[in-house]
Amino acid sequence: MKLSVVFAGLLGVFLTPALAFTDISIGGNSNSGTSGQQSVSVNNEHNVANVDNNSGWDSWNTLWDYNTNFAATRLFGKKKCVVHRMNKDVMPSLQTLDALVKEKKLQGNGPGGPPPKDLMYSINSEEVKDLSKLGKPIANMCRGIPTYMAEEIERASLFFSSEKCFSANIIWILNISFCEGTVEN
Repeated sequence: MKLSVVFAGLLGVFLTPALAFTDISIGGNSNSGTSGQQSVSVNNEHNVANVDNNSGWDSWNTLWDYNTNFAATRLFGKKKCVVHRMNKDVMPSLQTLDALVKEKKLQGNGPGGPPPKDLMYSINSEEVKDLSKLGKPIANMCRGIPTYMAEEIERASLFFSSEKCFSANIIWILNISFCEGTVEN
């Protein structure tokens, strides 16, 4: 009896870290114009990564679903969800992101090295009616709020008024802009 209790206790001690989310928090000084407090969670079991940015009215939450290759950003101040295909040439793999989180290279002043990569998306005006095609994690995150698809655009070839764009800078990895409205030449 005692042996089984000891074994169960040891099993719990060793399995808990393996089954838990990998999670870090990145603090920003809200008086200095930084993006506020960010938290990164990686769930290897479900192949998703989650970034929460707590910055008052500009708060947002991003979920990267590596199973469906979709990413979604819920813009709390705008009360909308924006979904796009993940650009695997620019976005880190789940394993790379997980390693950066575990090594705590996303805290402080960032991992060093090259500057963050930029992505720009044009938000389609038509609301997504069937969230189930985006996968369960994204459907759950965006349920009950207007959801729109976005298409990646080349920053050099298209110009949007900056008032119509919202930036979601994800730690020191990506600078993502979501733009709505008409394209100006």
